[in-house]
Amino acid sequence: MSTLSRYIFRQAATTTVMIVISLTSLVWIALALRQLNLVTAQGQDAFAFLKITLLGLPSLMAVIAPVALLIASIQLLNRLSADSELIVMTAAGARVWAPARPLLLLAVLVSLVVLLFNFVVMPWASRELRDAIIAVRTDLITQVIQPGRFTSPERGLTFHVRDRAHSGELLGLVLHDARDGKQTTTFLAERARIVKQSGETFMLMQTGHILRRAAPGEPTQIIAFESYGVDLAHFEAKTEQRGLRPRERYLSELLNPAPQDVATSRARNLIVEELHERFSSPLYPLTFVMIAVALLGQARTTRQGRGQALILAFVLATAARVGGLTVTNLISVTPTAIPLVYAIPLGTALLAATHAHAGMRPRRTNTPLARAAAAIGELFDRLGERQRARRAAAQRRPTSGTHGVGVPSR
Repeated sequence: MSTLSRYIFRQAATTTVMIVISLTSLVWIALALRQLNLVTAQGQDAFAFLKITLLGLPSLMAVIAPVALLIASIQLLNRLSADSELIVMTAAGARVWAPARPLLLLAVLVSLVVLLFNFVVMPWASRELRDAIIAVRTDLITQVIQPGRFTSPERGLTFHVRDRAHSGELLGLVLHDARDGKQTTTFLAERARIVKQSGETFMLMQTGHILRRAAPGEPTQIIAFESYGVDLAHFEAKTEQRGLRPRERYLSELLNPAPQDVATSRARNLIVEELHERFSSPLYPLTFVMIAVALLGQARTTRQGRGQALILAFVLATAARVGGLTVTNLISVTPTAIPLVYAIPLGTALLAATHAHAGMRPRRTNTPLARAAAAIGELFDRLGERQRARRAAAQRRPTSGTHGVGVPSR
């Protein structure tokens, strides 16, 4: 790798990593705000909060990494053009592919990272996230032992503990169960403690009362007790037992799903959709780099529309990715959309490469991308001319009240 290629590769890689960190941080903040009720309402500690929010990030890496590479490539090529470095390269005999080679090498590395996340990291993180969420929903003990707070693990079930002794004993327990529409039950106990035995969890209450009411207007039954035990499994939030979601499956499980997982055509199509999404998403780093090189990889002056080319690059990249996601979602409806999943990124990259190669010959400007760039440039020129005409008309317009006013003589 030449000195120029190493320079471009180092600049682009550093910028890509910084953008990935920035975008990931923004996404994590959004996930953290959505899961904030884990701490505020469900009494979970900071470790559970961080675990659940961080485990949601790997599934988004297939989108974040290519976008970061696109922004880094556009920023680098635009800066090289603004600083006249591309002009110097061209004067020295370098072609458009000179800055493209290190960017394409970086795109290959990003594609490999996306592949690793798609087939190894994301399935593992998705399974861990599912288990963590189930643990939060069913971990009644950690919700009960929040002194001085009313906690509701599910609708109709409320716990309150006045305090917790150093020995772990719960003081001043109130347990209200209104999940059964035919009867409400309230447990009041001065003391209670959690006992685990043979894999089951019990709550042993001391000195209290049980209040049962069958229906509104009916008399309340009050039962006093010195010692009373309940199985906490009866109060745990119900979780649905289900198989693995497509996102939670490894490659072997996508290629060879269990018969019960593909019992319906829609279930089978969802697995096929996930499989092709994981294989097609690593193509977009290469596509995005080709778009950036095709539109910004040639020496330009400020009058040659770097801004228009930059906007067009973002528009084309966004259209390609949104189109790919749309076609991928169609697989669950009709498998005939599978070829389009790969045709969109590969076709866009081929068109961009054709345009970049045509850019080596200045006279040839009849490529689709060139025509689109010219159209956008003309649009911006017309808008600029209208704005300048309005400003000139405003400057020539006389100010009201300054003409025809005489000064009276004394």
